[in-house]
Amino acid sequence: MKNLLVATAIIAMSASSTFAQTTKPAANPDGDTPAVTTPSDQNATAPVEGANSFTEGQARDRIVEAGYADVTELKLDDKGVWQGKAKKDGKAVMVSLDYQGNIVAK
Repeated sequence: MKNLLVATAIIAMSASSTFAQTTKPAANPDGDTPAVTTPSDQNATAPVEGANSFTEGQARDRIVEAGYADVTELKLDDKGVWQGKAKKDGKAVMVSLDYQGNIVAK
């Protein structure tokens, strides 16, 4: 009887670990939405709203690295997009930086 209980317990534990392995969430199948873009990549729908983890300094540095100068009035809006003013090629523009690192100028 004791051997039967031990065997039942072992089978139950191995079955539950197999079940746990099959219930993991699947990877995101949409590879076109990176968390952070590289300077050569840009999301076509940018700026994308979402939880932005860039600090003001990081946002400013990223905008400057993209060729903008005199970045001022940089503020994080309620959609998670850094908004500010900058100059590019001597012209004043409004610039946005989203959580993916996409930079958009208007």
